[in-house]
Amino acid sequence: MFAARIILLFFALLVTGSAPAQELKIAAASDLDAPMQKLGPAFTKQTGVQLKFSFGSSGSFFAEIRNGAPFDVYLSADRSYPETLDQSGKTDAAPTTYALGRLVLWVSHKVPGNPSSNNLDFFNSPNVHKIAIANPDHEPYGRAAVAAMVHYKVYDQVKSKLVLGENISQTAQFAESGNADVALIALSTALTDSMRKSGRYVIVTLGSYPPLYQAGVVLRSSQHKQQAHRFLEFLRSPGGQKIMQEYGFEVPKLARAR
Repeated sequence: MFAARIILLFFALLVTGSAPAQELKIAAASDLDAPMQKLGPAFTKQTGVQLKFSFGSSGSFFAEIRNGAPFDVYLSADRSYPETLDQSGKTDAAPTTYALGRLVLWVSHKVPGNPSSNNLDFFNSPNVHKIAIANPDHEPYGRAAVAAMVHYKVYDQVKSKLVLGENISQTAQFAESGNADVALIALSTALTDSMRKSGRYVIVTLGSYPPLYQAGVVLRSSQHKQQAHRFLEFLRSPGGQKIMQEYGFEVPKLARAR
């Protein structure tokens, strides 16, 4: 019986070309750090597949993947990067939209005043000397931040105050450490314990910036496509979406401007 199982496994490997994945390498936007600490173990418990996350800038990962970085799954903070990879033949299937992210104005407890969710006039306060945002050249949340400032007609007045982070995590660190007084960051980041302790936030009105529909793809170069697709399915499942909602993300099909 044991020998028969070995023979069956041998022929299965000949057909598939590889053994089942024990670990998936996932390039993820840094706004996903907190939810993935809970979602990753839940997926592993269900499937036995370990997940190795690398968190960082969506744009930086995009460049790395175009140059052949060996990831199995790419989770971006927007849809444009995955769509571009798909158009260039780098993906195994079309992008999957897994969440709608939200932009918030975070203010240090050391800074007096009450910010509004309906404008960014707070940036003109004499108590605000530095404003942290993610670098808009390669960060979707950075582009959303600039769009919101332009929408509320404060960008030209405050652009000299801007401090650019390489990703949302670094942007939050600038604000939390006191190197910036306020920040425009992801709601998921603002909900972390450290950011709650050191500041407060208001959600920026969705219509003031393009919606941050976040999408993921399985890369064509992955040697573990079946398990990688299974992870994206889990992310979009009711259980996966419940975890995402705990960290401020909205279910894509239910997302609406408000």
